[in-house]
This record gives sequence, C-alpha cells and structure tokens, in this order.
Amino acid sequence: MKLIVGLGNPGKKYDRTKHNMGFMTIDKLMDEYGQTQMKKDFEAEYCKFKVDGETVFLVKPLTFMNESGRAVNFLMGYYQIKPEEMMVIQDDLDMPIGKVRLRTKGSAGGHNGIKSIISAVGTKDFDRIKIGIQHPAKQTVVNWVLTPFSKDDEPVALAGIDQATEMVKDWVSGLSADQLMNKYN
Repeated sequence: MKLIVGLGNPGKKYDRTKHNMGFMTIDKLMDEYGQTQMKKDFEAEYCKFKVDGETVFLVKPLTFMNESGRAVNFLMGYYQIKPEEMMVIQDDLDMPIGKVRLRTKGSAGGHNGIKSIISAVGTKDFDRIKIGIQHPAKQTVVNWVLTPFSKDDEPVALAGIDQATEMVKDWVSGLSADQLMNKYN
C-alpha cells in the first residue's frame, strides 16, 4: 500500500495559501491519476485506487494542520498501513520557494503538522517531500504561511508542486527513497 498525505488546512479561506502546498500537490495527483472524487471519513478527505496492483491512498487531513496526525493515525489503523508505506507532503519555511527535497526520517523541524504525525504514529521514520515556501522577510510566520503566493512567486511554487507530483508518481511506481534522492535531490 501507498499512503500519500498532503498537509494543509481545510476550507476555502486557506485554498491557495503557502501552508497548503501538500493539499495542492494532492489535487495535482488526483488529476494525474484521473481521480475525480474524494470521500470524507476518518477526519480526512481521501480516495483509494490501484496503480499496477498497488493500493494508493491520496489524503487531505481535515483536522487542520496542527492535528494532522489524528486523521493519519485513524487511516493507518483502519487500513493497516505501516509508516514505511507513507509519504507526507509538506511546506518548508527553510527552503526557497518551489525548491523540493525528499527526507526519509527525522525531527519535525518546527513543522506542527509533522510534529502531530510523529506523535500520533509513534515514529519519525517515514518519507516526506518538502516544498519550499521561504521564510518571510517582514511579516510574522503565521501571516506568511496563511497567505497566497505573490504573482511573481506563484509560478515558482507551482513548479515545485509539479516536481513533488513526479516524485510521488515515481515512488508509487516502485522507486525507493534512495533512488528518488539520487534522481531529484
């Protein structure tokens, strides 16, 4: 099984904000895989389908960023998904806008969504795709992550989502984290 979790906040108000890079990547993956509907259950929106015999889940937790682990833990428990079968897509303040990097394990690095998942599933050992949103120059971090990209930055951010989408598709097709890092990092 492959569980792909995009982090973000639910609701129109947060739709295209920097903190929703994970949700936007899930939307792109839905298009790429020809999926049109998600169901709501386990405090998440998700769809389940097969790719070359592999069961794939695309997930958007509806618990808001800071409680993402609750929805992830429900799904993992119900479907008996192991942490090594999970890929989480998150925004990252410490990287330039649109830069993408794969990480196989480690601390939350100050990201509350990742902190929540680590706490809920009891391990730091799961794959993550980080998409850079850059640290704000003048405004507070909260205001920065909850606003959309500028017209100049949006194409760069969307290119990062495109690259993250390709990484996920390669992972679903069987590439290991090491192979992905060699190809993309």
